[in-house]
Amino acid sequence: MIYSKKVLEHFMHPHNQGTIPNPSGEGIVGNPTCGDVMRIYIKVKKKKKEEVIEDIKFETLGCASAIATSSMVTDLAKGRTLGEALKISRDDVAEALEGLPPIKMHCSNLASEALAAAIEDYRQKEKEKEE
Repeated sequence: MIYSKKVLEHFMHPHNQGTIPNPSGEGIVGNPTCGDVMRIYIKVKKKKKEEVIEDIKFETLGCASAIATSSMVTDLAKGRTLGEALKISRDDVAEALEGLPPIKMHCSNLASEALAAAIEDYRQKEKEKEE
């Protein structure tokens, strides 16, 4: 399997790896077919009327592509509003990594899904606070 230099860089030296104590939101997704599991933690800060991802971390159990896509999605989401972060697609992740082998594109799906799950978890917690 041939990986881009960017994929190898994010696999060998992942960005934002780890956990956030008491995260604002947490998303976990997995693919039973390949066994990859991703967990993304976000810390959200309200700035004026917008909610911004102030910090983001991940823990991933999986292949090189799974780790690289987790790392990249955190880079793409950090500092963005929740609305902007939700628009990050699997294609955005793959493009930022300068491509993924076709058989590994599902990893970029998992990364964007884990991010969306963390945002949904945050929004659910905020909704519960209001009730």
